[in-house]
Amino acid sequence: MQDQSLHTKPDPRSATVQNRRISRIPAFTPAELRVRLDGWTPVRQAEFIGYLAETRCVQQAAARVGMSRESAYRLRSKPGAEEFVAAWDFILQGPASSDGAGKQKAKVTLEKLFQRIRVGRYRPMLHAGRYVGTLQQPYIQALLAAISRLDMVASPEDHWDDFAADHSSKKGSSL
Repeated sequence: MQDQSLHTKPDPRSATVQNRRISRIPAFTPAELRVRLDGWTPVRQAEFIGYLAETRCVQQAAARVGMSRESAYRLRSKPGAEEFVAAWDFILQGPASSDGAGKQKAKVTLEKLFQRIRVGRYRPMLHAGRYVGTLQQPYIQALLAAISRLDMVASPEDHWDDFAADHSSKKGSSL
């Protein structure tokens, strides 16, 4: 009887994924979930992505942050976790799969922009292929996009230019 494992080829994507070094993980906005100390906090999500980049194994990365593999996949399927999923896919499939070519970007609602402003962006940092920590950054682009959208829906009666002109003529006023 022949051993079947000698005749099966390993998944070529696995070898590629395991041998590819990631030097920079894209920043992402974590999924906003109900606050629980033992749940997927924003920092825990970023740490998971960092350990996933280091180990290339969902089970090991989840274990390192104190979560299960199954809960990681449940988080992946939650609404609002699109950026988390994009970072996960970037790590396991490479930058070519997440460049957006051929895909139409989803429209971002004002509610989603405000969530991005409130939570910010998390960037897991790697050094020599090892996860070393996470930077939390404000999401300035989301703030500017929200201001632009709100400016478009402002009523025409709101004449800010007139307001500035009226007050600049007063002595000692600054705007």
